[in-house]
Parts: sequence; C-alpha cells; structure tokens
Amino acid sequence: MPLSPKIEKLLNKVCAPQERYDTKLLGKDISYITNELGEPVTLYIGKRREDGDIAGERYVRKIVRKPESNEILRSHWDLKGKVTRG
Repeated sequence: MPLSPKIEKLLNKVCAPQERYDTKLLGKDISYITNELGEPVTLYIGKRREDGDIAGERYVRKIVRKPESNEILRSHWDLKGKVTRG
C-alpha cells in the first residue's frame, strides 16, 4: 500500500538526528524514527496503545545516495508488515 501524499510530505522533512517523533495525521497515529542525518527511516502507522506503542504497519525507507555524498538520489518506503509494537 503506497503512503498518502500528506504523510510523504511530512516524511520529506529533515528533523533532529536519531529521534522518535509521535504525531497524528489523517485519523491515524504515526511514529517515525530518524537516522544520524535526521532523515525519517522507520515509520509506524496505526492505532497508538496506552503504553505508547503502535499496533499497525511498519515501513522502512531505502535511501540511495550520490557517491561520496549525503545527497539523496532516490528513496522509497517498503512496507514490512504488521506490528503490534512500535
């Protein structure tokens, strides 16, 4: 299932490195984790439980960079399946 354009727009922003962000968008709970450059690389979408974890789907971002650079040539999000914790 492809990601919504609104979710992709949120995930194209660079944030603080190696942090977890929790938000709500399009009626779903969303958590994402950034890499050492502040780019979102792991995404959880679903329903947040009382303990803060998300039951839903997990996506992982594949990033291809220019050689010897941090510039992104292309990236895409792969659906990795259902999760009960996130």
